[in-house]
Amino acid sequence: MKIALFLHQPKCSVESGNGILQALQPYHSFKIFTRWPLEADFFDDVDMIAVPGGIGDADSFDHLLAHNGDRVRDFVGQGGRYLGICMGAYWAAKDYFGIVDGIEAVQYITRPGTDTRRPHAKALPVTWQGQQEKMYFYDGCALLGDAGKFKTIATYANGDAMAVIQNNIGLIGCHPESQPSWYNEYHNWMKPHYHGGRHHELLLDFVSDLE
Repeated sequence: MKIALFLHQPKCSVESGNGILQALQPYHSFKIFTRWPLEADFFDDVDMIAVPGGIGDADSFDHLLAHNGDRVRDFVGQGGRYLGICMGAYWAAKDYFGIVDGIEAVQYITRPGTDTRRPHAKALPVTWQGQQEKMYFYDGCALLGDAGKFKTIATYANGDAMAVIQNNIGLIGCHPESQPSWYNEYHNWMKPHYHGGRHHELLLDFVSDLE
């Protein structure tokens, strides 16, 4: 499968993009696109668009996707796969790409029963297909809506969906693509929680499940 990866530092960061590459590149090939206008045939040989996370306001969408937003919508509308992680998951919802049906992406830190009220980096408890994990979180979204319209892959501690699949679209609020350097940056409280590559395997399986 060929994946078109969107990058714009820091909103859709090089670090998150590199994590996606590290997790998926042994099995998939990549091409990169940015905020600048694309050639008319850029997506012709692409199977999936991946939009990573980073640091910034989701409302930067209008600026960063002014040239290519409609191209992404058309690609997904014609059956192309979409992977959105953190910022990329926020952007799939109605106020941005609007490519999902009945799914709302909201800040998990604002949700009833959340186990964190602060957006900074942490290893957050999640349940991924019945298995307990501690996954890298940085102001990620909860994915709300009619559960009959999507498949829930992972949940937060309060039961909100953290990772979902709706047909050809996969959204993840946390960062399974996280790399050792992300944890080492925080030394004492994050370093022991590095997943040793296990979360990369979860991401690879997640991508394989997209229709």
